[in-house]
Amino acid sequence: MTRPTGPWLLSGSYGSAGVRQPPHAHDPGGPLPGAVLFDRDGTLVADVPYNGDPARVALMPRAREAVDAVRAAGIPVGVVTNQSGVARGLLTPRQVEDVRLRVEELLGPFAVWAVCPHGPGEGCGCRKPAPGLVLAACRRLAVPPERTVVIGDTGADVEAARAAGARGLLVPTAATRPEETTAADSTAADLLAAVLLVLAPAPVGARAGEPRRDPGAATGEWRSSPAGPVGEPLRHRGAPAAAPRGHPALPTGEPR
Repeated sequence: MTRPTGPWLLSGSYGSAGVRQPPHAHDPGGPLPGAVLFDRDGTLVADVPYNGDPARVALMPRAREAVDAVRAAGIPVGVVTNQSGVARGLLTPRQVEDVRLRVEELLGPFAVWAVCPHGPGEGCGCRKPAPGLVLAACRRLAVPPERTVVIGDTGADVEAARAAGARGLLVPTAATRPEETTAADSTAADLLAAVLLVLAPAPVGARAGEPRRDPGAATGEWRSSPAGPVGEPLRHRGAPAAAPRGHPALPTGEPR
């Protein structure tokens, strides 16, 4: 069966009682972003290569707190994820769906999932770092890309956000390449710190979701709001490089 050239758009169990507020519960013209989109593997959940087994889904540190904080602000949340295992014959659509359902069991429902099932050589417009996933999710949420923040653990996440006109924020892990960290406009120590940075009051005239510079911070350093982790720095350009990417199940440097 021929795969469509565009992304798969999957809807979470949006609207479940007590799980999340309606979209745009905050002032849509205010300083907060209109939507926050998360990468899946390495950002929300541990990166298990080509995982089709819900039992192997494990949350990244502070992921639940981070997603809950965005929902509590009344901001729609979504997921944008490359799943080239489908193109490689290592994943079925059913397995992708089973893992999605497990992620939502652990984190609650997301308003949209934008999934790229294509391989690196298929020339699609949705595989990150292309902007297609971000643009498709924004269309589904009826939120302009420029009012959207994309949070991920790789340079492809940040580049996809930039190409779409959205704001990218990198949360480096041990698998993040040093050059990806250096090239990112802004980074955070972990997922909750990233979210607190996005939700911090923005200065007059700043773009929605643009990190706020603490006036007392040293040049090149971003800090979380007072409610954030004590003493936990949020680094801008020039941050110490993360460990080189390496993966036991993938040749070094092979894209997901």
